[in-house]
Amino acid sequence: MNPISPIRHVVDTIKAPALDAIKGLEETQAASSGDFGSYLKASINAVEAVGQASVQSTERFLNGEGEELHQVALAMQKAELSFDLFMQVRNKVVSAYQEVMRMQL
Repeated sequence: MNPISPIRHVVDTIKAPALDAIKGLEETQAASSGDFGSYLKASINAVEAVGQASVQSTERFLNGEGEELHQVALAMQKAELSFDLFMQVRNKVVSAYQEVMRMQL
């Protein structure tokens, strides 16, 4: 049976994704100074990176490489939430585009 890990490990686990999210936000904001295409590409890359981190966390857990179940669950939930948020933003952009196309000139 594995010993209970100290709380410091849990705090570090929570801080790391938060720092990654801030880094991704900074990259997205840097891209926002450019055109819409670069902003969209940066956003897609940020969502993809979170998904890949979730997959890697799951693989480490399944291989017994010291990943704990709560870390895997947090990574999967973060990936799911970021993808859902991205899809909602995409839906709003498509809706706005369709509304503009319906406007009479």
